[in-house]
Amino acid sequence: MEHVPPAPGGPPEVVVLVGDVPPRGMADVERRARVRYVREPELAEALPAADVLFMWDFLSDALAGAWPRTGGPDWVHIASAGVDRLLFPGLVDSDAVVTNSRGVFDEPIAEYVLGLVLTFAKDVHTTVRLQGERRWRHRETERITGARALVVGTGPIGRAIARHLSAAGLAVSGAGRTARDADPDFGLVHPVEGLDEALAGADYVVLAAPLTPQTRGMIDAAALDRMRPSARLINVGRGQLVAEADLVAALRAGRIAGAALDVFEDEPLPASSPLWDMPNVVVSPHMSGDVIGWRDELVRLFAGNLDRYLSGRPLHNVVDKRLGYVGSPVTQRG
Repeated sequence: MEHVPPAPGGPPEVVVLVGDVPPRGMADVERRARVRYVREPELAEALPAADVLFMWDFLSDALAGAWPRTGGPDWVHIASAGVDRLLFPGLVDSDAVVTNSRGVFDEPIAEYVLGLVLTFAKDVHTTVRLQGERRWRHRETERITGARALVVGTGPIGRAIARHLSAAGLAVSGAGRTARDADPDFGLVHPVEGLDEALAGADYVVLAAPLTPQTRGMIDAAALDRMRPSARLINVGRGQLVAEADLVAALRAGRIAGAALDVFEDEPLPASSPLWDMPNVVVSPHMSGDVIGWRDELVRLFAGNLDRYLSGRPLHNVVDKRLGYVGSPVTQRG
């Protein structure tokens, strides 16, 4: 859908939904727009008069309940790559354009995944645990050269992961909406419908898919049973891609060798979760893409898109609300 620039008569009203950490470096935006910072309780009152909504608090679920019946923003931007929190009927059916922060997190997440693969192969997590216990225990480790990795999700983050793992010597394939056998980053891409067969051949299964009705719970007991007993699962997508209780059962039974999880069904991960105490599990607090300076980069991306909005040029990172991915002719979220 084409973006229509704001009508003459003054700067646009930009509502910024903030959480615990407000955005820095907004002076340039504040010079060109009337900026109103709100928290969740004020969101519903602020939206009807807004031209733009900047979802700085990208973990908030408040927008669905606050979305106005009439009026409201004609552009919604979220400070994350995932847009599942925005794809509720009121926004999907509206004329509002949705953009995301694709590109900020691709390389950091890919580096993080490579680090996790090396952690498992070289048993670094056990080394750290044994050091804390002052125990000297010699072990042998694995090579990653020639190991097989399946990356589920062939969008920009999945592609960056594939390039990093391939450069490290792993044999990488992908799983996405469209099967193909000559992909520049994955080589072979399996259709999601054929995921079970692809899982059976992987040493590392990396989840980088968006959360949609089709991907929710895709890694359940049946999928885990398809995986090799020596395989590891790495999830940097969304917690709801995995049936967490099924994963706990599979890890306890030794049906897979381990898991590294950066996202969970409930965040923060409850202290009562058995995942905390499993020696073959690496838990991290939804931080795989958060490198030094990432918040400043998110603000710069929004400010650049605001320039385009004010001049009527096409916005970057426009999301196809019906499909839930960035509708780019070059690279689409798979």
